[in-house]
Amino acid sequence: MFGLGPFEVVVLVVIALLVFGPEKLPQAASQAGRTLRNLRRMANNAKHDIRSGLGPEFADFDPTDLNPRNFVRKHLFEDDDDWSRKPGDTPVDVLDPVGASNGALDELGYGEIPPYDHEAT
Repeated sequence: MFGLGPFEVVVLVVIALLVFGPEKLPQAASQAGRTLRNLRRMANNAKHDIRSGLGPEFADFDPTDLNPRNFVRKHLFEDDDDWSRKPGDTPVDVLDPVGASNGALDELGYGEIPPYDHEAT
């Protein structure tokens, strides 16, 4: 409950009794409850208006994803199939050397000028 321990709650109740008195304390508590309910309702209405205004592509938008800690936790620690794969499971052709051009780049002979592309410069 907001990080308050039992001692802090007792202190707040005693302060409320001293400030409002025993006669007005129930009225003040009910007024505070109504105010919190109205604030919560207004926040939910604003959230609904924003979601309906953004359209269907933002239906799964969650503002807590904007928190950097939640973002990192979501993308680093979510279950992903790539983590469970073993090193030998990747379908790689071992006979092809890495970076092979497959004939796209032929070696130039001695003294040959490489082709020049006018559109690339």
